[in-house]
Amino acid sequence: MTSDNIRKQFLDFFQSKGHLIVPSAPIVLKDDPTLMFNNSGMAQFKEYFLGNAVPKAARIADSQKCLRVSGKHNDLEEVGIDTYHHTMFEMLGNWSFGDYFKKEAIQWAWELLTEVYKIDKDILYVTVFEGSEEDNVPFDQESWDIWKELISEDRILLGNKKDNFWEMGEQGPCGPCSEIHVDIRSAEEKAIVSGKDLVNADHPHVVEIWNNVFMEFNRKANGSLEKLPAQHVDTGMGFERLCMVLQNVKSNYDTDVFTPLINQITKITGATYTIVAKDDEEEKVNIAIRVIADHVRAVAFAIADGQLPGNGGAGYVIRRILRRAIRYGFTFLNTKEAFIYKLVETLSTQMGGSFPEIRTQKDLVANVIREEETSFLRTLDQGLQLLEKVIKESDNKMVDGRKAFELYDTFGFPIDLTALILRERGLDLDEAGFAAAMQEQKTRSRSASEISTTDWTILDDSKSEEFVGYDVDQQAVKITRFRKVDSKKDGALYQIVLNKTPFYPEGGGQVGDKGTLFTPNQAIEIFDTKKENNLIMHFAKELPENVEGKFMALVNTNLRAEAAKNHTATHLMHQALRLFLGTHVEQKGSLVSPDYLRFDFSHFAKLSTEEIEQVENFVNLKIQEQLPLIERRNVPFAQAVEEGAMALFGEKYGDTVRAIKFGDSMELCGGIHVKNTSDIWHFKIISEGAVAAGIRRIEAITGEAVKNYFADQESTLAAIKESLKNPQDTIKAVAQLQDENAKLKKQVEALQRDKVKGLKAEMAAEFQEKNGIRYLAKEVDLDASAAKDLAYELGNLGTNIFIVFATQDQGKPMLTCYVSKELVASSDINAGKVVRELGKFIQGGGGGQPFFATAGGKNPAGIAEALSNVANFIA
Repeated sequence: MTSDNIRKQFLDFFQSKGHLIVPSAPIVLKDDPTLMFNNSGMAQFKEYFLGNAVPKAARIADSQKCLRVSGKHNDLEEVGIDTYHHTMFEMLGNWSFGDYFKKEAIQWAWELLTEVYKIDKDILYVTVFEGSEEDNVPFDQESWDIWKELISEDRILLGNKKDNFWEMGEQGPCGPCSEIHVDIRSAEEKAIVSGKDLVNADHPHVVEIWNNVFMEFNRKANGSLEKLPAQHVDTGMGFERLCMVLQNVKSNYDTDVFTPLINQITKITGATYTIVAKDDEEEKVNIAIRVIADHVRAVAFAIADGQLPGNGGAGYVIRRILRRAIRYGFTFLNTKEAFIYKLVETLSTQMGGSFPEIRTQKDLVANVIREEETSFLRTLDQGLQLLEKVIKESDNKMVDGRKAFELYDTFGFPIDLTALILRERGLDLDEAGFAAAMQEQKTRSRSASEISTTDWTILDDSKSEEFVGYDVDQQAVKITRFRKVDSKKDGALYQIVLNKTPFYPEGGGQVGDKGTLFTPNQAIEIFDTKKENNLIMHFAKELPENVEGKFMALVNTNLRAEAAKNHTATHLMHQALRLFLGTHVEQKGSLVSPDYLRFDFSHFAKLSTEEIEQVENFVNLKIQEQLPLIERRNVPFAQAVEEGAMALFGEKYGDTVRAIKFGDSMELCGGIHVKNTSDIWHFKIISEGAVAAGIRRIEAITGEAVKNYFADQESTLAAIKESLKNPQDTIKAVAQLQDENAKLKKQVEALQRDKVKGLKAEMAAEFQEKNGIRYLAKEVDLDASAAKDLAYELGNLGTNIFIVFATQDQGKPMLTCYVSKELVASSDINAGKVVRELGKFIQGGGGGQPFFATAGGKNPAGIAEALSNVANFIA
């Protein structure tokens, strides 16, 4: 069966068992601050397991895109080394929310595997939880009894807490699980070692394919377990492993999930992929091809869902995955130019039917990957030069691990590439030093972000919680639950949940509301509002004295009003960009705060001044038209889209949505908006630039911020006019000043040239000679450009000439170094190296070519010492 058929049969099977089939949630999570990425099938259903929301159906099935780059069996640095772990993978899952439990979950899993997929029962093993005295959880007798009716008891194995008790995290829903493992080894191998001895032993051909998790407990902050109010089933089957079994191959990479990508990689690079490598060199090529085939999937789907490569957080993870793929191609496939982006077309053709976002976003994905590849290949080239310097500075065959870490941490130069190059040169890496530096960084990062929470204190467990902020900005409320959070970054604070709230929680790019909880005797400041697992949490530095009392919740309406202006302006600007630039423009990120708005969108060219003016004029025209807000709540998603509402890629929408309309602009949006566009007052773009390949960013202001902006501009203009003696025509006066400055500059340059001629004759006699080299080290009263001219003029006086000049410009020192070309060829004297070393004396640095380079600094007092060290380079 093809992978498409395998996926379809799974979904069809569970649909026949009364399950609602839902699409995969985005791989990038935007509404769960506890996770960067969707790392399991159950992540999108957390709020149902926690009891914070009612599921759309009691039975659900799906195929979820997942991304794992750490954790059990999923170390990024190991992916590609074996043949059955991945960064991105699909998790086929069926879910029961308080409906069926162990019996149906186990029987249906067995029916699908053995009767529909027709896997031989004799190659399957199952595990059940052996129990835990520590948690006071008994042996899972019920699962054992169900399984023994389906499979011989010698194939039912006991699993410990590590393997057979699944937990969402340190806190939260959890429970025993029952796994199904498959043994696809040859008969000869099975005769030597029984499959039961290899279950959960990381054997590449005895692998887990299905996990049935029986959610019946909640892990509290103190480590204890309590029973959940309802029992749930959370199952997951590894799609790629299932394909390996059903397509009768020994590696996930030999299935049609990966072979189209592998074939394209070999076609582009000329490398050969072998099912079984005959030596280490072939295996290195195989690993490189597997890494690239795996990683391009993870990177492409992350970008399609809205996560661009970046320098921090989730963006850094995506960049690191892509750089690992580039590095493997660079080292083992000899690819010195970008090529991974060419695989996006293959991926789109292969998976676009099941995941349409990769087909719709393929041009953007390919462009972003190409830009990242090109940039990192330059970094690799620079890194090789820096590594050469580190090697030269090493006194023995052991290269300093901390310096290697600096290459890795600061310049992104992979440590495994460093180690490989060193081995080729007969050198060793101080791995202990590198590991120590890495651990210190991890400790710093962890300590900065370490957070601990107490269990929720429940005052009202009715689960009633209502957002009323679309209609009111103050509301009589009571606290339903709260907990304390200790953060090394922010200190102690409290998360408070109310039965009703007018506070808008951060989401859709809009920042969370601020405000106050009032009692007759106390005012509690709410400094932020966020949503997690369907709970709206209000952040405060203190708790009310009487948490069971009645409160009045008041939103800071000034801040909210400014944010609402920016949010509505964002919608109007989005409409304008699509009108003037084209319908390829799509939102790729946004920030809506009271101070300004930031909008990232897909477009492949810098906006011209005319285009920026067109966008500004369009939005301001809509403001002048005084368009009223037309808001529709609880509209069926399909109906809203059919009526023209714009849905954003990478966003998770429910069955019903909220549609926001101003004139012809209609978007699905949960944010706060003005009642009429006239409330915005005015719209002004203050910057436009590139964020990544094919992604532009606009920052703009509205309302009070525009008034302040115009006031600042007026003040600046008044100051300019005053400095110009209040001319009648300011523009003409500035133009005259520029003309006068240009003329004076030409006069200065002429004077400098005359001065250079005079100094040339004077300094020709000042050269010293050592070891056959004529050198001159001197401070000169010239600007940097004239110092360069003088150096070249003197360099024409003969051969083997070495010159270092020091100059100063408004107290800032600069060094200029000239080395005649024949001296560069016959000695170790290199102008770039000279200025880098001498630049240390003036607290600066620089570089250039071997025959000419400059360095700037900030310590003029170091000039004399720098010049006195010039002769050392000759010695």
